[in-house]
Amino acid sequence: MCFSATASFTAGTLLLGIGTLVLRAARRPNELAFAAIPLLFAIQQLVEGVVWLTFNFDAPLLNTLMTHVYSFFSHVLWPAYIPLAVYMLEPPGRRRRALIPVVAIGAAVSTYLLYMLVVYSVVSRPIGQHVEYDSPHFYAAAVMLLYLVSTTVSPLLSTHRMVKVFGALALLSFGAVYYFYTAWFISVWCFFAALLSSVIYFHFVLPQPRRSLTEVAS
Repeated sequence: MCFSATASFTAGTLLLGIGTLVLRAARRPNELAFAAIPLLFAIQQLVEGVVWLTFNFDAPLLNTLMTHVYSFFSHVLWPAYIPLAVYMLEPPGRRRRALIPVVAIGAAVSTYLLYMLVVYSVVSRPIGQHVEYDSPHFYAAAVMLLYLVSTTVSPLLSTHRMVKVFGALALLSFGAVYYFYTAWFISVWCFFAALLSSVIYFHFVLPQPRRSLTEVAS
């Protein structure tokens, strides 16, 4: 993550283990996308570990490649993937229908940021104990707001308790990281979101409360 290669590799390795357990705990095909989130975060953290190593070993070509791979996760994958995964997990009802526009928003944000990544290259550089990703288009207020809606509000719309917890923690971490680490926001928030994704494990192992017909319809 933003602190060191060791921190990134440690977080990535930890999430590989958690992600494997979560995938094994998923019982139905519609659960697999949501269950894969910790594993995908693990890959992203391992990629950032390599980004750190490129600074230490002066490997500019590898740095460019890994920076763009990391940015694909942070900019393109998550705004489209998270609302879609939550939508697939949700039972039929008003909550599921309410997620449809959020899925569309996430897809639009993802498409826009993919285009911007192609047109404007992202540059990573070490600043003290942090990695700064020079991606100024990401900070447009409207894009940031829609990104936040797709990645944190979509879980909050779920009827599943631990999915809501994941969304709430992601939203709280967004505020804290943006306040304390604005210059390194992409790296730091992705790190904390990665660690917070471990709560997804509890969605699959804790008993699911029975829902009344009224709750399902809502």
